[in-house]
Amino acid sequence: MNPRRKKRLAIVLAIFLGIGSTIGLMIYALGQNMDLFYTPTELVQGKPDGTKPEVGQRLRIGGMVTVGSVKRDSESLRVSFQLHDVGPNVTVVYDGILPDLFREGQGIVAQGVLVDPTTVEAFEVLAKHDEEYMPPEIAEAMEKSHTPLEYSEQQKQGSSQ
Repeated sequence: MNPRRKKRLAIVLAIFLGIGSTIGLMIYALGQNMDLFYTPTELVQGKPDGTKPEVGQRLRIGGMVTVGSVKRDSESLRVSFQLHDVGPNVTVVYDGILPDLFREGQGIVAQGVLVDPTTVEAFEVLAKHDEEYMPPEIAEAMEKSHTPLEYSEQQKQGSSQ
């Protein structure tokens, strides 16, 4: 093999090695930052495939806020509450301002770190709204632009005669 081909081969191999290591590092970084979603039952008992989160792992947990479980610290923004689905309750501790839609009996998703098998220290809480929700501005616009069904049927009958 002549020296020119060896040089080209070395450059091509160096490029492939660089691209491969870059992709490998990106996949490793994404894997560490990926948050897995759990329900309270899956958090305590494990997922159907047998995986269970470890203490210190970042995760997301979703469920319904148990009625009567919200406890607020009078001297700070710290709040703790229970989440449930069909199984055991899980305690979520959050230090911050809760969303406006947060209330007991409402569905929420919390993102945080598992402190012990039944406690999550959340750094973000998202409240879910029901599918019937519509911002007031959109509701007003729809009322103005849509005519009632009875009125439009009367117009159709009057124009067909």
